[in-house]
Amino acid sequence: MIKKTLNHCSVPVIISAIGARKNGVPCTCPLCASDRRSCVTTAEGVQLAKELGATYLELHTLNDFYIQKYFGGVLEYFMIQSLNQKSSEKMKKRKKLQKCHRVQPPQLEQPEKMPILKGEASHYNADLHNLLCCCQCADVAFCPEDFSTVVEAHKVILCSVSHLFMLLFEVKTPADICDTSIMQTAQSLFTVEVDAAFPLAPRGIPPCIPLLRVVVKDSAFCSCLPDILHFIYSGAFQWERLEEDIRKKVKDPEKTENVLEKVKCILKTPGKLNTTKDCRSQQMKRLYNTSLRLFFNTPVLADVIFKIQDATVPAHRAVLVARCEVMAAMFNGNYLEANSILVPVYGVSKDTFLSFLEYLYTDSCCPAGILQAMSLLICAEMYQVMRLQHICELYIITQLQSMPSRELASTSLSIVSLLKKAKFHNSDCLSTWLLHFIATNYLIFSQKPEFQDLSVEERNFVEMHRWPSNLYLKQLADYRNYIHSQKWHCTVM
Repeated sequence: MIKKTLNHCSVPVIISAIGARKNGVPCTCPLCASDRRSCVTTAEGVQLAKELGATYLELHTLNDFYIQKYFGGVLEYFMIQSLNQKSSEKMKKRKKLQKCHRVQPPQLEQPEKMPILKGEASHYNADLHNLLCCCQCADVAFCPEDFSTVVEAHKVILCSVSHLFMLLFEVKTPADICDTSIMQTAQSLFTVEVDAAFPLAPRGIPPCIPLLRVVVKDSAFCSCLPDILHFIYSGAFQWERLEEDIRKKVKDPEKTENVLEKVKCILKTPGKLNTTKDCRSQQMKRLYNTSLRLFFNTPVLADVIFKIQDATVPAHRAVLVARCEVMAAMFNGNYLEANSILVPVYGVSKDTFLSFLEYLYTDSCCPAGILQAMSLLICAEMYQVMRLQHICELYIITQLQSMPSRELASTSLSIVSLLKKAKFHNSDCLSTWLLHFIATNYLIFSQKPEFQDLSVEERNFVEMHRWPSNLYLKQLADYRNYIHSQKWHCTVM
């Protein structure tokens, strides 16, 4: 009970033991002299003071000297502690009060999230496989010895995956191949008849370019040739499926193995042994976009020449038709280009058109800068190659996002001009992103002369989504004025 009472009391409590200890003079005061039998030990006194949270003192006698010496020092200590505590509480209360009345700095909100552009998946192998199905611009026809059936194909596609076909179509000489197995397989399996008249007219090829007829001497291989061509045009990586299709068609195990060995020889790299494991490897999947590059911007097997700015660029109709629907219609319809070797190109530079053709051949592109990427985007929109358009959009966005604010403020590149071109050429994703980009960097672009070229609708969009907002800038100005005014006042503690 005493302890609970003392806990709620701020008055210092002192427990004093009065009386002489061992070897000491006994106290003669009435309080001590009345009953000397009830003595308290030092340990008991310390324990009691500890339980009550009090200060323990031992006095020889209760006179003025000891009271002034001990009680005075303790009371002075407690008075100083009490004053310090009250002063500390008062300072905390004052700071809390000042904090409540102080103007808080404005909080800068995060800018709006930029639109996300998703890339389009590649359909490179599917485009080349569809080329085989439609047989447009075919320049070679495979026939059995009795000419009962015809299987059309394209030299450039076959040569892109096979040194044997390069040898067969005279792209390379036997000295270039230096592999007897490839030369023996080519001689035993095929016979090329250049001057033979062919009754079927190929589609999309000018009359001046003859259709090459190739006789297949092996009847089992000839019966499986459609499956083999589908395998090659699909990217030459579905070996297990080809094995299954040949076994179903030939049925004879010995003939099946013979056909598969010849297919391996067709896909063979000179000087190396092609095993079944090599045919099943994932490296075969990327044959086209690495090997078709060999025929990019070269006259080898070329059947069309583009004339651009007094320069000529050779190309292959099969690749163009497979990869670009506009060119497929151009070379297959009632257009002048369908029966012409020389095709003029307008509205695009030679470098941009070469980058465009490089994408058609290799399924990849690497613009030299933002302006070239925009020119390539315009060319892709002209020929309706949407995936290339998306690649150029992502390239432009990536380059602008990586540009520091200082460089963005000093660059001569006109973002508003890019915005106008993107809108004019139906690049909705890029134009929307550029508007958000201008709004997010409002303080930079609002100081440039090109900012005045924005339309009313574009200006309203930018003002609505600008960062930082007008409200934040006003709050920031008020806060700076408040801080500036506080510097002229002196507070006396």
